[in-house]
Amino acid sequence: MRLMLIAIVLLGGLSLSLGSQTLQWADVLAGREDTWLTLQASRLPRLLALLLAGSGLAVCGVILQHMVRNRFVEPGTTGGLEAAKLGMLVSLVLLPDAGLLPRMVLAMLCCLLAGLLLVMLLRRMPVHGQTLVPVVGLLYGAVLAALAEFYAYRHHLLQDMQGWLLGDFSRVLAGQYELLYLIVPATVLAYVYARRFTVMGMGEQMASALGLGYAATLGLGLLLVAMVVAATVITVGAIPFVGLVVPNLVAMRYGENLERTLPLVAGGGALLLLLCDVVGRVLMHPFEVPIALTAGGLGGLVFVYLILRGGPR
Repeated sequence: MRLMLIAIVLLGGLSLSLGSQTLQWADVLAGREDTWLTLQASRLPRLLALLLAGSGLAVCGVILQHMVRNRFVEPGTTGGLEAAKLGMLVSLVLLPDAGLLPRMVLAMLCCLLAGLLLVMLLRRMPVHGQTLVPVVGLLYGAVLAALAEFYAYRHHLLQDMQGWLLGDFSRVLAGQYELLYLIVPATVLAYVYARRFTVMGMGEQMASALGLGYAATLGLGLLLVAMVVAATVITVGAIPFVGLVVPNLVAMRYGENLERTLPLVAGGGALLLLLCDVVGRVLMHPFEVPIALTAGGLGGLVFVYLILRGGPR
């Protein structure tokens, strides 16, 4: 954890420095007004958004993996991101003058409903069909993505949808990212209920035998996931793979006791997203590659490595 914090500090400092104009720390220390304005209005909000989104998505991934007892799932492979996109598109049509909060609420409700439907579908699968969970999740997500694209096409939003919903932190400014602070109480609740989520990962029968209120814990997990995913999609767009690779990397070394590993998962998610941000801003400097592309590329490579290593289990 100490090494992870050091890496986050170093990458965070590098992220603050990078941009169309490199931030000079000498100017910051000298108190130059234009440099401080850039730092406060753009660079610091972007850094905070990266830390919040990365930690939140990683925590979402590990909660989902315990809920469905499969290490291959995350919001991007269970339809969560697609449901949030659909909710955002619906809010743009039905509530064109609404602010970010009403749009996030509608996106969260769509994500929560999609999660409940997926859980009901998976509960009808035989025990020996658990290996098909990620396949079912991907197919389910494809159906939701098709619905979102059809809705966007129907309301003449299709051309703009990719630009709006592709994960990108270049638009983050002070006053436009604060919904991500909802990730903080969501992560705290996830840690408070970490033992219950760990027990839930043993299966419904075993968890119930140990005295766990399975339905209530499942509902809480789905609500936390929906809140984080909706806040992330509304604010910065959809970002894949963070909730998949980070929990698996942590589990391979430290096990699956969430009371012990959840801080590592949250820190690992923030670190991965910071790394993706730095890579995306260096590749085509002074331009930048959207973080959804760098996260997809780096996350995909890490996931291939996990499979070659014999995990996830």
